[in-house]
Amino acid sequence: MGRRVSGRDRLSREQGFLVKDWGGRLPLAIVYPNSYYIGMSNLGVHSLYRILNSCADVVAERFFWEEDGSPLLSLESDRPLSDFAAIAFSISFELDYLNVPRILRAAGIPLYAAERDERHPLIIGGGACITANPAPLSPFFDCLCIGEAEPLLPPLLRVLKNGSRDEKLAALSLLPGCYVPQLNEKKTVARQWAEDLDSFATTSAVVTPDTEFGDLYLIEVERGCAYGCRFCLAGAAFCPQRHRSLEGLLAQAAEGLKYRKRLGLVGPVVSSYPHLEDLLLRLRQMGAGYSISSLRVKPLPRSLVRELALGGVNSLAIAPEAGSERLRRLIGKNISEDDVLKAVENIADERIGQLKLYLMLGLPTETDDDVEAIIDLALKCKKVMDSSGHGGRLSLNVAPFVPKAGTPFQWLSMEDTSVLKKRLKRLERGLQPYGVKVKAESIAWSQVQAVFARGDSSLAPVLAAVAEVSLPGWRRAAREQGLDIDYYAHQRWPLDKELPWAGIDLGTSRQRLEAELKRALGDLP
Repeated sequence: MGRRVSGRDRLSREQGFLVKDWGGRLPLAIVYPNSYYIGMSNLGVHSLYRILNSCADVVAERFFWEEDGSPLLSLESDRPLSDFAAIAFSISFELDYLNVPRILRAAGIPLYAAERDERHPLIIGGGACITANPAPLSPFFDCLCIGEAEPLLPPLLRVLKNGSRDEKLAALSLLPGCYVPQLNEKKTVARQWAEDLDSFATTSAVVTPDTEFGDLYLIEVERGCAYGCRFCLAGAAFCPQRHRSLEGLLAQAAEGLKYRKRLGLVGPVVSSYPHLEDLLLRLRQMGAGYSISSLRVKPLPRSLVRELALGGVNSLAIAPEAGSERLRRLIGKNISEDDVLKAVENIADERIGQLKLYLMLGLPTETDDDVEAIIDLALKCKKVMDSSGHGGRLSLNVAPFVPKAGTPFQWLSMEDTSVLKKRLKRLERGLQPYGVKVKAESIAWSQVQAVFARGDSSLAPVLAAVAEVSLPGWRRAAREQGLDIDYYAHQRWPLDKELPWAGIDLGTSRQRLEAELKRALGDLP
């Protein structure tokens, strides 16, 4: 185990952090339930930090959960969580649910909202997975925010500044997008989203080398996705698609270049930004290098790839998601094999050194033939790259399909883990002899993710019982609490089932999701 890093050590390597006097200000804690290294790569944390600290009468400080046993103290002032009036959890990934009870326990705060009183801070949560399905965490939280922070925070802050705990909870329960489990059990809560992205910046608020993107200043280019892939949580939780203005992005880039020479352009499908080539050219003229988070296979014009290469990009990722055209149509990924190979050709010809293909195993109706189609597609991509003569490397990032709340596939099941293991081994045997590296997400942990993604409030005692975040620890707690893992992860649910997230309105009707599922499976034209 390495040396524990103190908050003072962290701050000494940061630019942009704020230390405010607490006098007369509302103290709020921002908690990311994972490590500093991961959390400071998350633009949601940066947005909360910027928005909250832009309020003169608020002081916001950051907390992260380190497995090395570091004390749970704020970075900015070394204060414990119990000193804050409210604690805002930013949760982007279901597996981080496991750390929420551990953090509350370490802070000496009762785990369950019903056990807290005036002595305790309000516990508030938000993030994409909470927006889709807040049920598994609902017993732990006083308030769960459904939607995007920008429209939610101003009215929420007004409530937090005055009144008793009960008065605040009552007022929060009346706000759009706020789900108060103790009071809102039967209320439909509508997702809130920001209409005008140009009215605020979503960029790195603090830059540090001690994170995955330490050499980048991150800038959100767009939000939401218009392509409607039937498996995708991001499309469901952040629709509609919205773009920032070119001039606004250039102004943010000018600010970012004060801190870093390279800019990270972030969004669900950055290549769909309508002015992308112009943006990249202007950034290069400003002296910026850049990295891009996501490219769609079609369209991917040669001119765009060339501009990326000129900006210093040496690694790109595209997401065919499936090897066979049949499965791509089923999931709503309407691209052909020719589209994929043409994109790879453009990437190889521009001397991009590393190409990653994102694919899934266990998609609905997948067969062994569909797995063979992944191998076939990857080897065709490898042949295209080799024929360019530039020596580019090809790798596959493979993830098991996990059904997500709010998507047309929410009623479907995850494939059996034994089948997934067999198919993953087939991929590895079929590709690694040809120099194609296969990197796969853990099948066992993906099963845990599936349980949380479709879980209900009965999961809370299991989360509370997990003594250590490990697969044996999780399985022991699930067994002791009598949790039926197969029910949540591996059973297809009937369309008339009352879903745990039925009270959440993401903006797409249940009827439309049902129709999309039937269309995918061939039950509708």
